[in-house]
Amino acid sequence: MPAYNPPLRDMQFVIHEVLGAVDELKQIPAYADLDADTVNAVLEEGGKFASQVLAPLNLVGDVQGCVLNKETHEVKTADGFKEAYKQYIENGWSALSADPEWGGQGLPQLVNQAIYEMNNSANQAWTMYPGLSHGAHAALEAHGSDEQKKLFLPKLTSGEWTGTMCLTEPHCGTDLGLLRTKAEPQGDGTYKITGQKIFISAGEHDMSENIVHLVLARLPDAPAGSKGISLFLVPKFNVNPDGSLGSRNGIYCGGLEHKMGIHGNATCQMVLDEAVGTLVGQPHRGLPAMFVMMNGARLGVGNQSLGLTQVAYENAVTYAKDRVQMRALSGPKRPDLAADPIIVHPDVRRMLLTARAYAEGARALVYYTAVELDKSHNHPDEAVRKESDDIVALLTPIVKAFITENALTATVECQQVYGGHGFIHEWGMEQFVRDSRINMIYEGTNTVQALDLLGRKVLGDGGAKLTKFGKIIGRFVKENADNEAMQEFTKPLAELGQKVQAFTMEIGMKGMQNPDEVGAAAFDYMRVVGHMVYAYFFARMAKVALEKQGSGDKFYAAKLATTRFYFAKLLPQVETMMITAKAGLKPLMEMEEALF
Repeated sequence: MPAYNPPLRDMQFVIHEVLGAVDELKQIPAYADLDADTVNAVLEEGGKFASQVLAPLNLVGDVQGCVLNKETHEVKTADGFKEAYKQYIENGWSALSADPEWGGQGLPQLVNQAIYEMNNSANQAWTMYPGLSHGAHAALEAHGSDEQKKLFLPKLTSGEWTGTMCLTEPHCGTDLGLLRTKAEPQGDGTYKITGQKIFISAGEHDMSENIVHLVLARLPDAPAGSKGISLFLVPKFNVNPDGSLGSRNGIYCGGLEHKMGIHGNATCQMVLDEAVGTLVGQPHRGLPAMFVMMNGARLGVGNQSLGLTQVAYENAVTYAKDRVQMRALSGPKRPDLAADPIIVHPDVRRMLLTARAYAEGARALVYYTAVELDKSHNHPDEAVRKESDDIVALLTPIVKAFITENALTATVECQQVYGGHGFIHEWGMEQFVRDSRINMIYEGTNTVQALDLLGRKVLGDGGAKLTKFGKIIGRFVKENADNEAMQEFTKPLAELGQKVQAFTMEIGMKGMQNPDEVGAAAFDYMRVVGHMVYAYFFARMAKVALEKQGSGDKFYAAKLATTRFYFAKLLPQVETMMITAKAGLKPLMEMEEALF
């Protein structure tokens, strides 16, 4: 069975030493009393829950999966899942970052994201149940009526009720403008909603007493396409005006998907048969309202892949130190053993360092984005809110797509370290590979994220958001211009920033002549910009490590070694990606469809 040891030292390094997050967040009145000791104490306790309660259930959930009673439409989760969730809400974890107005503890999103990283490492499938509730909570807080907030937010905050997002349908996929689910007004402020939704994570389960579904549907007078979508709140059990549970609503699980991974999470086909719902926000404005939840989910999916990358790396390192096989090419390193531990072999080191670098880069990006998200929502200065909002908008598709792509690479490399044992279920590595694969697909495939990054976030505003982030990089490079020790990092970072600027202009010009050129370049473009973002954070981490390596703490030596590996072995991939992106549309489209 794989083990999990929360990387608290690296988490605290990023939060305190690299980002200076507490001082950043204390500028927000709600976090004025925040201190490093509180953050550390929360992380330590969260790590215990993840490693001691959730991690032992990961293989159990993968083997048992979920079971649907087709007569009652109830879903039973794997052994221990329900009990772990009860402990989770009793200890207040579900309320960590929620507004105190609704019973929350009011801690920053950063702290919540760090807790979720550990939970995802320990058990991604389980973590999806409470994770989806945060998105439902955010959407209702932003767009719900006063009555909806009063009835539902306290229960979502406490975790007594959980939430879902019911978006796509069998014929839709990502194109939600095609959805057919109907909502008929009843004249009393409610609607009867009929239709079918698929791929609904945590759509039915036995862990909470009620499930709050946010459902996209069309009103009778809705225009065609995405501009005719409205958002409705549809609870599993109807809720009485006093907050007590009423009758069973007409929304139920008609089937469970049989999946490649995340077996412990119930991925449901949901049937709505005149289910009673209430409108969230304005008619025909459901998609913008749902984007609050969707964008939060995209950041959450990136965090899922961070968690899987970390736990796969940890276990692969342990195995590589213990497994003896062959001798080092340069001669025996452990003559006292029959063979050397495989960690002496250069290519095993490559695989391990790839996973380590992708975990550490992802952690810095996720935590930085969480700080900017808090600032965009809560900072007292409107200019700061706008600046942070632009940064979050730019980074969201990178968090989702770049981290999840890297996670599949990392988990496969870690599985490879095990050799044949990596193919065996009990070691846990093949589950990490299977679980990580979904993260590249749901919440908008990575192609959709790449198109969002290049088409909307970069070209859509003439490069304004990208320029803002480029200036952040530029300031950092300028501040370290006289630091000789930093040149091995700042010089390639500055050069890449200039190349990305010219690269973006070239792709943009092609796109003006033929929009399909944007689609042809988008995925490679996302990888290039993702690497630029990682290079910036690795350079920041290296600066701190250089300043503190004299302390004798080997943590800083390891950080510098990982950074040098990243710059030498992973960052150069951008050169190939820029070449393939510039190759353009023709190699993709010149073959006639009939020849495929």
